[in-house]
Amino acid sequence: MSREKKAVKKPKTKKKTDYYDYSLLAVIILLTCFGLVILYSTSSYMAELNYGDDMYYFKKQAAISFGCIIIALGISQIDYHILTKFTGVLYGMAAILMMLVKTPLGRTANGARRWLNLGPLSFQPSEIAKIAVIVCLSYMIVNMGRKIKTLKAFMILAGSGSALAFLAYAFTDNLSTAIIIFCITAGMIFVAHPKTRIFLIIAGTVILFVAIIVLIIGQTVQKTDDFRLNRIVAWLHPENATGDAAYQTIQALYAIGSGGFLGRGLGNSIQKLGSVPEAQNDMIFSIVCEELGLVGAGAIIVLFLILIWRFFVIATHAPDLFGALIAAGAMAHMMIQVILNIAVVTNSIPNTGITLPFISYGGTSVVFLLLE
Repeated sequence: MSREKKAVKKPKTKKKTDYYDYSLLAVIILLTCFGLVILYSTSSYMAELNYGDDMYYFKKQAAISFGCIIIALGISQIDYHILTKFTGVLYGMAAILMMLVKTPLGRTANGARRWLNLGPLSFQPSEIAKIAVIVCLSYMIVNMGRKIKTLKAFMILAGSGSALAFLAYAFTDNLSTAIIIFCITAGMIFVAHPKTRIFLIIAGTVILFVAIIVLIIGQTVQKTDDFRLNRIVAWLHPENATGDAAYQTIQALYAIGSGGFLGRGLGNSIQKLGSVPEAQNDMIFSIVCEELGLVGAGAIIVLFLILIWRFFVIATHAPDLFGALIAAGAMAHMMIQVILNIAVVTNSIPNTGITLPFISYGGTSVVFLLLE
């Protein structure tokens, strides 16, 4: 048996320190608590207006968050090597659940059919796909061993991750999640592959291709009814965007600009009073900037940097390759989602629905982030 395959077996020794990174636990609790505070500040006005309860969003998020932290602490006592027995099941379950969104079990919310109703449970199955791609690719890479260098192995890994990304786009119409799954796949292959030059060439080619396409759209498309093309036009030329394509982004930029260095003060946002649609979701970072200014926004970014750093430390000190790859995949997921959310809010990239981990409102997101 190869050394890589042996690495999947659980280590001979177990210590409590193998399971808990208290710095990681502390930063997750800090992010969760900070997220609840800013969520209440952001959503209280609209919650009172729409539901007659200013704590409507806060109570739901708080109950899910603290409940999931307790569950996460319990799950952390389970040996992660047990996942090697269920990689195929996890991958298949993620694929099937995403396909079920197109059936009567699917549910539409805010104009998008991305939810699945299974009895009392309502969730976005694309969130399961993020965990599935991390666990399954980790297992595949370990079992490939030195064959990871071959083109065949590269294609198998890339195809496995891209298949889930395609299903997320085709069946849940969720381009942002598809991009995240694809980026997680690319990140994990990059970490495992011994050569980096090919990745730099591929990345450079993709960036150049995307830049050319965006320039062509910017020069030739002025008005369109296609909402994705409209988002690109809104990003390049907000004044030419049709409908509401640029409205949310412009209002978010107003919020960021009016916050200045120290902000208006917690609870004093003006843009949250209906100007920024669904401010408690994807655009919550703009309200952070308005109320807490550059200082508050910087504090959140520092917390995320600590979170990602702890993932890196855990990956480098993992007892085997399987554990290291799972930690690296989770690190890639957090890093990609944070970067994309902040980039969208600051109009650095076209608008797409990506939540800010532990801060944005959303029970499904919190559940699966804490499971990770």
